This record gives sequence, C-alpha cells and structure tokens, in this order.
Amino acid sequence: MSHPLLEAKGISHGFDTLLFSNVDFSLAPGHSAAIVGRSGSGKSTLLHIFSTFIQPNAGRVILLDQDIYALKENKVEALRRFDIGIIFQFHYLFKGMSAKENVEVATMLSGSEIEDALLEKLEIKELMGQKIGELSGGQQQRVSIARVLSKKPRIIFADEPTGNLDKETAELVMDVLLDYIRENGAGLVLVTHDESMSSRCEKQYRLEDKILKEVR
Repeated sequence: MSHPLLEAKGISHGFDTLLFSNVDFSLAPGHSAAIVGRSGSGKSTLLHIFSTFIQPNAGRVILLDQDIYALKENKVEALRRFDIGIIFQFHYLFKGMSAKENVEVATMLSGSEIEDALLEKLEIKELMGQKIGELSGGQQQRVSIARVLSKKPRIIFADEPTGNLDKETAELVMDVLLDYIRENGAGLVLVTHDESMSSRCEKQYRLEDKILKEVR
C-alpha cells in the first residue's frame, strides 16, 4: 500500500480566536478531497497549513513523507518549487508578460516543459502569445492553472480555483485537475464554496464548529 501524500494529525490553530482543533486528514496518491464550510470557518487557513505556509499552533503535517514544520527553509523551498502546486482564486500572473512567458516561469524553475496537450485541454493554446492584460478573467485563471500543472506537482492545493468562473469554464477546470491527478498519481485538496465542484471529489469534508468532519 502506498504512503499518503499528505497526513495531518491533531492540527489546531487560531488567531484571535480558535479556528479549529484536533484536525486529522489524509490524502492518498491519485485521490481528491474537497473542504467546504462557511466563510470565516478557517478553510483557507487549513489549506495553508497543509501546504507549508502557516505553522499550526499544534499538530504535525507529513507532506510527501516529510514533517514540513521540522524542515529547514531550503528543504521547504524545494518542496514548493518541485512538488507542490498552489492554485488561488486570484491568479497572480505577471501583467507585462505574455501567457506563454508566465507559464515558462514555472517550467524554468522546476526544469519541466510546457505540454501542448495541457494547453489544448484548458483551451488556451491559441492565447499563448497574448499579453495577460489582453485576456479575460477566465482565460487568465486557466493560464495560471497551466503554470501550476506544467511543473508536474505531486500534490495540488486549490483555494476557490473556480470562484470567479462561469459554470462551463469551472467544469472544464475541474475536468483538467481531476484528469491530471489520475494520470500522474498526484493528489488534489480543494477548498470551495461550490457544492457542485466539491461533489466531484472522491472525499468531501466540512469545517464547522471548529471541527473537520468527513461527510462523504
């Protein structure tokens, strides 16, 4: 049996007040999990804890067989560069650069290549020569997803990746993400308000009353 890509044990965290406590979570290769919950429940904070960006007040996170909050910073940076993919609701692209140049930033850092098949799946191949400022919001979000997937991450953390997309484009994005993890034995942790998107993941969790519960 393969090791989990991600295993969190006893995670508790809060800022002015406690957000959640004693959270356990596990994700196997080739699997997807969605975390839903009302605004302010701590979903994004939990995702940031899983993905190396916020150290929890209590608990351990084992990501790709490494205790991430016991690692030196250079090891964490290597994980972020080569193995972790982060997709946000807002794309954080370089406005003065073309779509292709934005994707190339990730591939140069990770030593990978842009695949035409991925651009075709995301329906952006013909847009690669255009400046980011010339693209619609939905096109920009798909470029940002191409940038993440082009570096071949082993695990993807997606925070409301379809939040600003119309239903058809949101479905296309989910198709691409789910195909990617199946084809590459990768994992997906999705935070979303959209029940139709979360229902497409194999497991669904709800963060409510400071507790993370598996609901499917």
